[in-house]
Amino acid sequence: MDLIDRILELSKRIDIVGESLETEEATKNALIMPFIQALGYDVFNPLEVVPEFTTDHGVKKGEKVDYAVKKDNEFIMLFECKKFDSKLSPDHASQLFRYFSVSDARFGVLTNGKEYMFFSDLEKPNQMDSKPFFSFDMQNFEKHDIEELKKFTKSSFDLENILNTASDLKYTNEVKKLLNNEMTTPSNDFVRFFASQIYSGRLTQPVMEQFSEIVKKAAKKLISEKINDRLESALSHNDQSSISIETTEESQKEDDGGVVTTEEEIEAYNIVKAILRRDVDSIRIAMRDTKSYFGVLLDDNNRKPICRFHFNTKQKYLGLMKNKTETRVPIERMDDIFNYSDELLSTIKEYE
Repeated sequence: MDLIDRILELSKRIDIVGESLETEEATKNALIMPFIQALGYDVFNPLEVVPEFTTDHGVKKGEKVDYAVKKDNEFIMLFECKKFDSKLSPDHASQLFRYFSVSDARFGVLTNGKEYMFFSDLEKPNQMDSKPFFSFDMQNFEKHDIEELKKFTKSSFDLENILNTASDLKYTNEVKKLLNNEMTTPSNDFVRFFASQIYSGRLTQPVMEQFSEIVKKAAKKLISEKINDRLESALSHNDQSSISIETTEESQKEDDGGVVTTEEEIEAYNIVKAILRRDVDSIRIAMRDTKSYFGVLLDDNNRKPICRFHFNTKQKYLGLMKNKTETRVPIERMDDIFNYSDELLSTIKEYE
């Protein structure tokens, strides 16, 4: 079983047991220990995972870090655990911070069972950074996140390899967050940067407000165009039938006689592919957009529908197929699709 499959199973477990985890100990047993196990370490072998690891620090004696992970008889990661759904912040890693400075481990992990923050000492040797260089959300991740997480598995762990890329990863993620914030709610400085280069008049408050909306729309349109370019390139590469994808400034369906593929539909399509890849090659999972729904097919065959997305209304629906009969279920967010992994895999088995 690949790492992605193990993570998907744990993600489903969160949906099932998450709300019942009322203590830190319950969170450890139900989610965090299985996560460490998913990375390939034997949580029941003290030569690999040491629970309640104690290292005296200064005047503080007998403090314990929840788990210390070893490889080749050397400590490589320290885990500090919080109760499920506790709000995680680097400020909550004080105990981890203290242990980091007196341990040989180069990585500290702060987690609540759903989110995992990975820290190192990229800025000052032997002193844990105040911000994580990598964060992983068990219920909101992308393919590149799995590739980063894979570096921490027992079979792939290479200290130098991780450290060589950690700095770029950390600052790239910080820049991405800033860009995302600016594109969602542009700051005055961000708007002024563009407005001053394309507007010759005085940048009054009404002008700034106008350009704030223009900047948001331009950012959305640019992202949509990039997604469509990638999608068209992939379809061409796989010798599949080309589809016409139009974009609007708001990336929404428009009743103008055309078909517009939205970012949400692409995200949902990628989630379905991630679920189904455990049973079939992802290249066999095809998409076909129509005015009334977005369809996902096996082998690009209309007689093998896997599911449909009905995202044209305020309430979104996932159309599940059984014996080629559709049953619609409401979803609130794209990650809800993971809750129906068994149904999607069952549909594939019907055709196989």
